[in-house]
Amino acid sequence: MANCNKLFLDYDSNLNIPKKKKDKLKDSKEVLRERIRKYFKDNHPEYKPEFYIQGSYKMGTTILTKDNECDLDDGVYFRREVDITATTLQKWVKDALDGATNSPVQHRSKCLRVIYQGDYHIDFPVYIFPKDADAPSLAVKNNGFEESDPKEVVLWYEAEKTKNSQLNRLVKYLKGWGDHKRNKMPSGLAMTILATENIQINDRDDVALKDTLVKIEEKLNDNFECIVPATPGDDLFESYEDSRKNNFLNNLSDFIKDAKSALDNEPNQLKASKLWRKHLGQNFPFGEDEDTDAKEAALKAISQNVLAGTAYTQSSGRVSEDTSGVKNKPHTNYGG
Repeated sequence: MANCNKLFLDYDSNLNIPKKKKDKLKDSKEVLRERIRKYFKDNHPEYKPEFYIQGSYKMGTTILTKDNECDLDDGVYFRREVDITATTLQKWVKDALDGATNSPVQHRSKCLRVIYQGDYHIDFPVYIFPKDADAPSLAVKNNGFEESDPKEVVLWYEAEKTKNSQLNRLVKYLKGWGDHKRNKMPSGLAMTILATENIQINDRDDVALKDTLVKIEEKLNDNFECIVPATPGDDLFESYEDSRKNNFLNNLSDFIKDAKSALDNEPNQLKASKLWRKHLGQNFPFGEDEDTDAKEAALKAISQNVLAGTAYTQSSGRVSEDTSGVKNKPHTNYGG
């Protein structure tokens, strides 16, 4: 089985947002927040916006897409009673954001999206939070307010990832897979929940990912649902029509098949990496054109000989147990 653990760690790095882009994203967020504050101060002073970054950016699982783009979710909160429609409140926020970029602001169902073409976008979901309410309510276009608390999701995930540092990487791998395949694959939140609830820990990320995918498939075949572990506890898969459900499950099955082949049947790291790239895309690096397991085994054998004092260096420079060479001195460097 070709060990591709190092390739996965490199893939994780490739999915990270470059510092220059991240700094631009944060600067844009502050500029847009100020536009919203000024608009409401000038036009609706009784409404005082507050902000809370949520979603993958807050959880540390944001990825750079194959289009070299990324996103940020910045919740806009109003701590007051409901006295206007959800659509009107969204429209006011849209009015504040209009003209911020060359691209028109998108008034989507559950947020306003500001697009920085070819670079990133920032989503502004809008919430109302009455004084006596247990949780805020999200404004949904043409459909009123729905109780929703994204802070609960963040707190849930932060508690889960403290149990295992591998979780963040597995979430990003699943999101990278979804981004590469697209075609209505599950959302980033759904991938986060699936990874967290089905994680299979291993010292190697390639093995952990394969085992986690298998566990996800078992769970979904038994019950196709993805419940948000926060208010209102909705099922992210509830609205999936058969074609979308089958597309996801077929992609999942294909991924597991190639993951097993890469791990169980392919000793050559380059060929194994090509199997992983089919599902993870161009950000996943190519491996070496060699049998990495055999190489690793040979290096372990040499290290054991050195530690045991039975190693000899041959004229070619190769280290072995062949006594025709020069005996190595006892090994005394144990680190520390």
